[in-house]
Amino acid sequence: MNNNPFKKLAGQTVVYGLCSIVPRFLNYLLVPLHTGVFKTAEYGVITEIYAYVTFFVILLTYGMETGFFKFSQSEDKNKVYGTVFISLITTSTLFIASIMIFAAPLATKIGYANNPEYLSWFAWILGLDAVMAVTFARFRLDERPLRFAFFKITNVLINISLTMFFLWFCPKYADDSALLQKIYNHEIGVGYVFISNLAASIITAGLLFPDMFRYKIGFDFSLWKKIVLYSLPLMIAGLAGNAIETIDRVMMKHRLSECAMPMEQVGIYGANIKIATLMVLFIQMFRYAAEPFFFNIAKEKDSRETIASVMKYFIVFCLLIFLGVSFYIDIIKYFLRKPEYWEGLSLVPVMLLGYLCMGIYFNLTIWFKLSSQTGYGLLIASIGATISFAGNWLFIPVWGYHASAWVHLTCSIVMVYITWYIGKKHYPIPYPVKQIALYVFIAISLYFVAYFTKIENTSLNILKNTFIIAIFVTIIEKKEKLIEKIIH
Repeated sequence: MNNNPFKKLAGQTVVYGLCSIVPRFLNYLLVPLHTGVFKTAEYGVITEIYAYVTFFVILLTYGMETGFFKFSQSEDKNKVYGTVFISLITTSTLFIASIMIFAAPLATKIGYANNPEYLSWFAWILGLDAVMAVTFARFRLDERPLRFAFFKITNVLINISLTMFFLWFCPKYADDSALLQKIYNHEIGVGYVFISNLAASIITAGLLFPDMFRYKIGFDFSLWKKIVLYSLPLMIAGLAGNAIETIDRVMMKHRLSECAMPMEQVGIYGANIKIATLMVLFIQMFRYAAEPFFFNIAKEKDSRETIASVMKYFIVFCLLIFLGVSFYIDIIKYFLRKPEYWEGLSLVPVMLLGYLCMGIYFNLTIWFKLSSQTGYGLLIASIGATISFAGNWLFIPVWGYHASAWVHLTCSIVMVYITWYIGKKHYPIPYPVKQIALYVFIAISLYFVAYFTKIENTSLNILKNTFIIAIFVTIIEKKEKLIEKIIH
């Protein structure tokens, strides 16, 4: 390759990192607001509803983003864009109409008979977001990260502003304002979180409208069939993967007895997951850059060696995040405003390792995406979903949310191993397995060193942990000369 691939990917990851981490970080500002305003059971409602949402996000985009990347390499980009765009508009419209009609009975089924409006609101949120998805994918493919960032950040800023207005400003000043009394109804409660999300999606879609139709929109049925055949296994795999990530939050409500206060446990679990998803922020920003990058280099002679090296450095950075979040948890915990949420902090290192494994899994899945063997993705994700469902079903009644964290980690490890093992036979990539295993072993060993040498004085403990992180960085730098490779 003529250009340094690590420098290019690192640069794109930083750019897309800013594009994704800034809005995600801004969205994170809502967590202390929510945990400061709502009791654990009320926050449990938010956690559960958004668990359902992530499922439908995958269902409504049905793998078409990856299909768009794949077929844009061999077909006219505008034709692929138009075909995917019209497909998403059609299915989203049908989805919104169906939910609006059946909102009441569906709400009763999931335990929200008194709030069927939640489903109607989210039908519009999900439909609009699905339609916008391919335009955001086009920004990524065309390497227009600033445009991408503008709309993502705008969406989050609107959401945050409205949430603060309804949850902080209105309760504080409504008694002194006749206008606010007409606007604000305290009985809506957590519903204002969803209303703010809906308004943000509507406004963002309006702003994005010119970009949606910037290209000639047409529909090619034969192309659509090929994209769907490629994408549907990814959708089903995505649904299974999402089940792995979110089914625990849904099952907790139904597998715990009332005396175990299930919604309180859902709330505590969901809040602490927010801390662990600092790992997900990095994985997401990496993914935005890596997916089109991998497709673009696929025809290069040394592409598989590049993919293998990327995996190693990806894991190194994830291990740094694992150590950083785990070591500074005594500070980070104040992100969750109320102490009643802190009882779940012991989950955070376990969830971090689970998300690390899911990040590795994402990297490994590139072999069946590049070779168009996406059926393997469905198989592997289905195995993972089965483990997740069975593990949560069996162990939540015994150990509550602790069971969910360990089941998630176990499931992730199994999926990583199966994907790597099958990939060796069908699309071999020379991953430096022994070296990666060594780095993981060192990081986990240092974690236990820090854990068993904990100092009661928080400042001294943080200083000691910082020194341990410096040891890890020094080991990696001496063995890899990583910074030099990125720069040169």
